[in-house]
Amino acid sequence: MDLERSPLALPFPDMPAIAGVTLRVARARYKTWDRCDLTYAELAPGTVVAGVFTRNVCCSTEVELGRENVGRGTARALVVNAGNSNAFTGYRGRAAVEQIMGQVAEHLGCDPAEVFVSSTGVIGVPLPLDKARDGVAAALTAPECSWEDTALTISTTDTFAKGVTVSAMLGDTRVTLNGIIKGSGMIAPDMATMLGYIFTDAAVDAEFLQACLSGANQRSFSCITVDSDTSTSDTVLAFATGRAGNAPIATFEDAGADAFMAAMEDMCRQLAHLVVRDGEGAQKFITVNVAGAVSDDSARVIGLAIANSPLVKTAIAGGDANWGRVVMAVGKAGQPADRDRLSIAFGGVWAARDGLPLADYDEAPVAEHLQGQEIDIDVDLGLGMGRATVWTCDLTHGYIAINADYRS
Repeated sequence: MDLERSPLALPFPDMPAIAGVTLRVARARYKTWDRCDLTYAELAPGTVVAGVFTRNVCCSTEVELGRENVGRGTARALVVNAGNSNAFTGYRGRAAVEQIMGQVAEHLGCDPAEVFVSSTGVIGVPLPLDKARDGVAAALTAPECSWEDTALTISTTDTFAKGVTVSAMLGDTRVTLNGIIKGSGMIAPDMATMLGYIFTDAAVDAEFLQACLSGANQRSFSCITVDSDTSTSDTVLAFATGRAGNAPIATFEDAGADAFMAAMEDMCRQLAHLVVRDGEGAQKFITVNVAGAVSDDSARVIGLAIANSPLVKTAIAGGDANWGRVVMAVGKAGQPADRDRLSIAFGGVWAARDGLPLADYDEAPVAEHLQGQEIDIDVDLGLGMGRATVWTCDLTHGYIAINADYRS
């Protein structure tokens, strides 16, 4: 399926090498496409790992084993298969994952539990053992590749390669974080419904890395939605090689902890935004700000009710300033709300205040705002101090076309 590049796409950044990370790609030919579809990242001894995983109860073996093994805190390799999610495939799917883990572990001389595997693509088709074996064998001896090549290889319906690089000063030492991500459809929170990988040369304790990733996830990946569908397979993993030479960070009280956490938050937010920008068929990037809720959690639920509403998303696609649909979405969210305190704005222009349309409301600037690619919706519930921001995209005919033809 040939997909047109998203109009919201951003250019791939110039990403530096991360000491202790070696990237390679190969062709396992999981689908009839003429491209690399297997990614191999070799990690230096001593690398620590953290992860967050989908909460879809029909998850893949890759997710089950990843969730189990990430608690060990160490990693030596990552293998990502594109084109086949290997989900809902029973013992045959598990055999394929264990084969990959064992094959790489034998090559590296490490425990198979230190080899993390992800797969993405069509559900219900077991990962072919012969293609997996040959693909891994090719990757182990392939030449090193760029971050952009790696980002392209993990993609499925993505229309552009997605990568982010940030840095932070931990004392006198500069550390780098590089991240790549894939995701375009089947995107909704309850963790992070995409495949994302973050690599850093910082020296951090595994438990601290997990705390940073989990916290950042709550304010980034778990605040985006394209279509309200939570994937069976997807995962975000963070790997820290410890090669930067900074004083190791084990707790949030240690020097440099705040700077590292801020860098992780920035990384995750940027990666999450890239996924929304490549939402299947997307033409507009939508930010929903909710304030005045009884709690931050309540504000997030309300924000996602707005962001997931097909009526809101299609109105934005058509440039229709139909704020009544936002009222509907707030009311259906199942959270505390008072019709007579509710205020709604598009592009900073308030259409309704305290439960009533403004007498002097001028729709012209709102209509102009909705013709752009960056759309802002603000909601004030007038009940408390809770607030949250979520991100989504519009719903267009393109989404239907892509997903009606996905398996062909």
